[in-house]
Amino acid sequence: MKAIAQDEFGDVEVLELRELPDPPISFDQVLVEVRAAGVNPVDRLVRMGYVKDSLPHHFPLIPGWDVAGVVRAVGPAVEGFRPGDEVFGYQRKDHVQHGTYAELVAATERGLAHKPANLSFAEAGGLALTGLTALQALRKVHVSQGDTVLVHAAAGGVGHLAVQVARILGASRVIGTASPRNHEFLRSLGADPVAYGDALVDNVADLVGGDGLVDVAFDCVGGAALNDSPALVRDPSRIVSIVDTNVLRLGGRYAYAKPVRADLDWLASHAASGELKVVVQQTFPLAEAAEAHRLLEGRHVRGKIVLTV
Repeated sequence: MKAIAQDEFGDVEVLELRELPDPPISFDQVLVEVRAAGVNPVDRLVRMGYVKDSLPHHFPLIPGWDVAGVVRAVGPAVEGFRPGDEVFGYQRKDHVQHGTYAELVAATERGLAHKPANLSFAEAGGLALTGLTALQALRKVHVSQGDTVLVHAAAGGVGHLAVQVARILGASRVIGTASPRNHEFLRSLGADPVAYGDALVDNVADLVGGDGLVDVAFDCVGGAALNDSPALVRDPSRIVSIVDTNVLRLGGRYAYAKPVRADLDWLASHAASGELKVVVQQTFPLAEAAEAHRLLEGRHVRGKIVLTV
């Protein structure tokens, strides 16, 4: 099979299109013919070696944890899928080597779900990791009916889905930080936009009115945005970050996506109904994975970047 692989950690130049052996599948795995693979910020961290102390890494390393495609074969213990099924999923394994930037992926059943018919493969390829991150993080801080939720970096891959997931979970209002060029985009998702920066606390207070506080703060950027969050929420235990473990010091929660089949089915159901939309800013052919990473590193992505296979 063709795959993007690297033999060392480093800049985008380490990503090369290679011919590698087809992956074998175990008794409880699904062999997926990849049609699309989402490109996520964590892929950059893996590429550069920033995650090597958290998970075992082996070379040649194929990056990528997001996938959408068609089932080619299933192991004898697999019951939920059969050849020909269109699927999507989050395929983080316990070690990093056999990722989704490839023509074929040996997928775990727990991290796979049936693709909604109304989603393109590119949209489905960008849904799993970011969608699970948004859903599981918002559940950690018990978003429910009537809440006002603030999403930091609301126009990004996780952020634009968090805006929608918060609404589905019952939030009565979602406020999203973004640069002015993305304000109309956030309005189209049902969020009230606010500029980030030094005046964030005052800007949010003016927008909220009353006591100037929100119920939940969802942090996708860390740093100053996270440090401002305690001044913005009524209860610091309802601050959740997906990027900065300093949130624990502030009394909040840290979230990291887990491959949970029931949660993938939840995302699929709401995507099928049209309540949850995946915005794909740009697609790249598999061979141009390095270019996709360059765009990602510019930190001005609206929605998702996806590789097509």
